[in-house]
Amino acid sequence: MDKQLKINSKQLLSKIKIILIIYLVLQISCQPPSKESQITESGSFIFLEQDITQVQQGYKDGTHTIKEVVQAYLDRIEEIDKNGPAINSIIQVNPDVIQIAEELDIEMNEGKIRGPLHGIPVVLKDNIDTYDKMATTCGSRALMNSFPLKDSYIAKQLRDAGAIIIGKANLSEWANFRGELSTSGWSGVGGQTKN
Repeated sequence: MDKQLKINSKQLLSKIKIILIIYLVLQISCQPPSKESQITESGSFIFLEQDITQVQQGYKDGTHTIKEVVQAYLDRIEEIDKNGPAINSIIQVNPDVIQIAEELDIEMNEGKIRGPLHGIPVVLKDNIDTYDKMATTCGSRALMNSFPLKDSYIAKQLRDAGAIIIGKANLSEWANFRGELSTSGWSGVGGQTKN
């Protein structure tokens, strides 16, 4: 009888542990998000759910200009990447991006469209060469002053199609070729990305 009581006690303890674990998981998952994790109110970033066609239709309709869209994205980077939840995903912003947007607005007003991405902001990983005032660091401090002498093939194709390269995204340093145990999303230049 003592043996059977011990077995039943062990089974009961195991069941209680499982119930407690389930309870804790449910408690944690049902908590409201912290203020830090809340990005913005719905609707405060009007381009969140818009695709390329919708953004370009807004250009044609006069709803917004390329400069306004670029500024909205710069504000968004400041709001959630540098402040708020501070996801730390952007290493650098193109310092000439507003001037480029203004030039593309002028071209559009004159009827010149560079291509299917005219006026569409894009962010490239920081291991893609761009010929502008942004360094290409691969996330490494060793390349902080590396300014390529020409665009990479993909950057040139994007620019020729009318896209605006607004910045460079953080990445695992050297695209995670440092070793098997390196931290994903961390670089010496950008720190840890939290997305």
